[in-house]
Amino acid sequence: MATLLPTQNTPKITYLHASWSAQTMTENDLMMVVANSKTGKNLLRQCQRSPELLQLYGDLSRGSPPTFLQLTATETAAGILLIFVKNPLSAFEQLQAVAKLWKAAAGLQAKRIAICTVGFTAPEAQPLLNNLLAAILAGNAVLPSYKRKQLSPSLTHIAVLEAKPSDFATTLATHAGNHLARWLTTLPPNELTCGSYRRALQQLAKREGWSAEFLNLAALKKHQAGAFLAVARANANSDAGIMHLSYRAPRGRGKSRRKLCLVGKGICFDTGGINLKTHKGMYDMHTDMQGSAVAVGTLLALSQLQVPFDIDCWLALTENEIGPNAYRPQEIVTAANGTTIQVVHSDAEGRMVLADTLALATRQPADLLIDFATLTGACVAALTERMSGAFSNRTDLREPIEQAGRLSGERVWGFPMDTDFDSDLDSPLADIMQCTMDGKGDHILAARFLSRFVPDTVPWVHIDLASASKAGGLAHIPTEITGFGVRWAVEFVTHHAFS
Repeated sequence: MATLLPTQNTPKITYLHASWSAQTMTENDLMMVVANSKTGKNLLRQCQRSPELLQLYGDLSRGSPPTFLQLTATETAAGILLIFVKNPLSAFEQLQAVAKLWKAAAGLQAKRIAICTVGFTAPEAQPLLNNLLAAILAGNAVLPSYKRKQLSPSLTHIAVLEAKPSDFATTLATHAGNHLARWLTTLPPNELTCGSYRRALQQLAKREGWSAEFLNLAALKKHQAGAFLAVARANANSDAGIMHLSYRAPRGRGKSRRKLCLVGKGICFDTGGINLKTHKGMYDMHTDMQGSAVAVGTLLALSQLQVPFDIDCWLALTENEIGPNAYRPQEIVTAANGTTIQVVHSDAEGRMVLADTLALATRQPADLLIDFATLTGACVAALTERMSGAFSNRTDLREPIEQAGRLSGERVWGFPMDTDFDSDLDSPLADIMQCTMDGKGDHILAARFLSRFVPDTVPWVHIDLASASKAGGLAHIPTEITGFGVRWAVEFVTHHAFS
């Protein structure tokens, strides 16, 4: 039986000043090596077991140089997996390349692995080592399983050569956040309900030293959060609500006391409501809470890094069920900020719960607001599952937003947020329509809808998680559920927004 929070199975990691040597070959079962393809064959003369590598290189050369070499372990020397990569490569391309290396390594069931690069300068080697470590940790991470026969990873130890621990802190924290996001999203809907999710988050908050407050349905009624309450109306259990988690920077580090606000869509199961989904469309709707998982995963990563700013994380937890009390098209509901909404489609529930969550989250000042949501199929249609969509009420943030995607390997693409799109959401009865009937440009209109619930004074970024799930995985993540967004957010916040 899986627990609601990830099991701690990270291998022991040591950082060695030493380079690749005969000693590392005897102390480990496997060497994983990233080599510079520009110098190719000549590099192999510097490597351990070089005669065998040179022989293998020659045997595999058939008109073009090989890109991958593998030597099996002997009684006295570790096996070698070596991949040649071009330089420079984008972060995404690096992650793709090292993921192939880990895929080959995973089948060998090695207990002790050492990793290194050859043929690169120190500044070039550093991101490659970080990305290789990220790929190993992501591939080795255990996810929930309900099989009677449980398999445990064989990997117990990773040695990183020519490295020091401080260079890998962000990679380790980001992995912890991504693993949490993937774990929570993988849980089946009868395990991760609104009630059990709340309890798991309270347990996590206690462990990490965060404060936790849960706004239940009674509290949301007092806040007049009519958009959220409309979605939750058909739920069989009255356990929906908004979880508010808070991290406060260590004393002496956050003199300016800047504040980051994170918001996540946490629809634990989405039937579509009155506008019922088809079987195929409903099959994976337990993953419609991945926005909340990414938000809390980002909170975990940043708090483990002990960032010098405060963080408030607001998670909208409910289901979108079908039943006699379900909300219906043409209803008029009033959100917490007083905006009246004409309901058009019950399956556009994500923007409804986010509307009230954004409105409540911004009642206190924030220097930056980021929300994550598996919000629209239109964004997937526009970008496929390889990238996610980004929207902001600050035009000067578009380049930093996209640059953070390029540098993290979690690529995002900025969409327009021009005010003339608002005319499509004009309502004859209310302040705004929830969506349009035809769904044209729905990812843009959803962002324009959400903007009504964010004060103009708050810099805001909305991430439509088109890349939340991708068959075969994405970049270094081998599973269909990607946890996309944590790497991007850590990069964007720490090196661009709050640098």
